[in-house]
Amino acid sequence: MKKYKIPAILLLIHGGLFEISGLLSIIPILILGNNTTEMTKYISFVVPYLQDNLILMLIMSGIYGIMKIISAIGLLKNRMWGFVLAVINCVIVMALMIFMLPAGIMDGLFSCTALVLLLIEYFGKKEII
Repeated sequence: MKKYKIPAILLLIHGGLFEISGLLSIIPILILGNNTTEMTKYISFVVPYLQDNLILMLIMSGIYGIMKIISAIGLLKNRMWGFVLAVINCVIVMALMIFMLPAGIMDGLFSCTALVLLLIEYFGKKEII
C-alpha cells in the first residue's frame, strides 16, 4: 500500500465527485435557457456575490476539481509535486470554505482531513526538538 493512498482517495472523491459535478451542472443550466435565478432557489451561498455569479462559481469549482485530481494522481505515483500541490489545494480550500457556506462545510471536511493525513504521513514520528 502506498504511503499517501488515503489522502489521494479523499482528493479524488472531493475533486471528482463534488467539484467536477458542479462544473457538469452547467450543461443543464445552459440547455434550459441559462436561468440562474431559478437555480439560486436550490443552490445558496452566504456571500451574495457568489450567489449572483453562479456560472462563474461552477467554472471555478471545476478548476479546483481538476487540480485536486491532478494532485491525487501525483500522490498515487509518490511524486513530491503531487504532495506540494495537494497541500496547496487543501490550504486554499481551508481559506475559502468560509465564503462558500453551506457547501464549504463538506469542502472543509474533505480538505482538512486530507491535509492532516498528508502531514501525518510526511512528518511521521519526528519530534519537535
